[in-house]
Amino acid sequence: MAVLMRLVQQYHPSHRQEFHALEKQFVELEYRGVLPRGERQAPISRREAVNTLVWPCRFESLPAAEAALKQMDSSTEHTDLARKQHPMFQQSWVEFYDVLEYGGLSAELLMLWHTD
Repeated sequence: MAVLMRLVQQYHPSHRQEFHALEKQFVELEYRGVLPRGERQAPISRREAVNTLVWPCRFESLPAAEAALKQMDSSTEHTDLARKQHPMFQQSWVEFYDVLEYGGLSAELLMLWHTD
């Protein structure tokens, strides 16, 4: 079963520009294949504060997501960037979600289909 991993990071608002500049460097690592490729999301309307960045990434299984976390930890480039970014954090956490699929369609597609 597919899994969605969400890395949620809340940073000090006074460090917004520096935080996002470092995120651009993480994106470069993703495009070079050093890290798994996810996307970055910033809240418009949700529970988390506007100084939150969410990095969701889909994996084919929970062990694949866990392997990606180990890959991040073992990357010197990732570790160096993370050390620079860490002092800017207010808090961060990782969430895992089962991707529910019904008859080959994801739950998101089914919801869109039924609301049209």
